[in-house]
Order: sequence, then structure tokens, then C-alpha cells
Amino acid sequence: MTSRFSLIVSQGRVADRTDGALVGARRVGAALSALLGVEQKLVGSPSPAITDDWSVALPQAESTLLGLRDAVRDALDAGSIPLLATNTCAASLGTLPTVAERHPDAVVLWIDAHGDFNTPATTDSGYLGGMVVAAACGLWESGHGAGLDPAQVIVVGGRDIDIAEGELLAAAGVTVLAPSESTPDRVAELVAGRPVWIHVDWDVLEPGYVPAAYRVSEGLLPHQIASIFAALPTDSVRGVEFAEFEAGDPEVPERVSIELILETFQHLAR
Repeated sequence: MTSRFSLIVSQGRVADRTDGALVGARRVGAALSALLGVEQKLVGSPSPAITDDWSVALPQAESTLLGLRDAVRDALDAGSIPLLATNTCAASLGTLPTVAERHPDAVVLWIDAHGDFNTPATTDSGYLGGMVVAAACGLWESGHGAGLDPAQVIVVGGRDIDIAEGELLAAAGVTVLAPSESTPDRVAELVAGRPVWIHVDWDVLEPGYVPAAYRVSEGLLPHQIASIFAALPTDSVRGVEFAEFEAGDPEVPERVSIELILETFQHLAR
């Protein structure tokens, strides 16, 4: 398969609270590399998971976040489409500001059960991954840039959103689509022909297909994500991020999960 993509795989801990997501990113990266016939660019070095506060996790992740930023910039400079297999959504602290810089007209499809729009003032969990989009939109200072227009962010499949976070999302003008509203037609209508940057946290799915660190019921099904991808013009895609595949879940065969990820992705690689 001739590839328009540059494959970037995050292998540095970025607020990981479980050990499976780094393994998952590596295995998804290997599968995408074989599918596309491209080499992977590995960013970061693995370290054990720990439950820590964002204020501790963020400086520890600095070198990985800077490496992801540089890898995305290099891919864009080479005229290719960044395709990232990342461990946590927090890895997007290193990518979204570059999207805002290089593609200011792009819509960010944040396909996720969560809005990830908390700030240090609103977070109950202290989890860095739940604060990513808010940082990119300038609601708090991560040290890795901002510039993303919240009016160009569409949360697809959002359903596990804190009360204070929901208020921030509404005030900022972020569009949040519940699973029942996340149809290909509705997403295409909101994108309105603009370029898109796609982020998928696999917890957007109904549990039991692709395991993620968080299990949130009443989610989307894999074919629904694939249909959304199929509804987007191929030449509109500016980048793709796949995050939070929790490898090693004994309830879900890993081979099945990786095959679902590949099948879903191929609707963007057509």
C-alpha cells in the first residue's frame, strides 16, 4: 500500500496510570507499519506507570512531548500526514499546538468518551490526560503551547463529562456530540468541508471491542467510527492520532482489537 502517512509511535510515559497503553501503542504502531509499509519513528523511552498528579507527570513527560511535537513538525514539513499511535491522550499536549500553528483552519475531531477539558482548577482526579484539550485551547498553561480555537473542536461520542468541565466546554464554544448524535451526516455537516485533525481515544467505544483504561458504557461501535471516517473526504485529513489501547486485557483478545483498529483506519487510507 502506497502511504501518504508518517508513522509516529509514542513510547515515553505521559501520565500513564497503567502499563498497558505503552505496550498497546507499540503493537498498534507495528501493525500500522506492516500495513502501510512504512518505518515507525519511536519517540520516548518507557517507564513504569504510576498514579500521580498532573503537576508531577507533566515535567516528567517533557522530553516525550517535545519529541512528539518535533516528529509532527518534521512529517508536515515533508508533506506527509502524521499518523500517531500514542499511549495516553496526554501525548496530544505535544501535537495539538502544532496543529493550531500549521493548520489554523482545521477542525479537531476529538473522538472520546471524555471532553478532556478540565483545568488545574476543576480537575478532581489530577489526571493530566483529562486536561489536554483545555490546555491546547489556552485555558491553562502547559508549557507546550496553545492556539487551538475551541470553536473548531468537536467532541464525538462524549458522555463522561464532569459538571465543571461541561460548563467550560459550553462557555468556550466546543461542540459536544453524545453517541446518539455522532452520526456520519452530523459530523460531516459540522466539519463543513474544512480540513480535519482526528484523535481517537478507544474508550469512545462500547467496552468489549478495544480495551482502554476507562470503560464507559453506551459508547459507539467500531463500524460507527469507520462510517464517520468514510464520510470525510480523503484529502481533508491533516493528521490522525490513536490513543489508549490498553494491551493485555484478558477479556478482549488482542489480535481482534488490533484488527479492528486497522480496519477502522483503512477508511482513512482509502
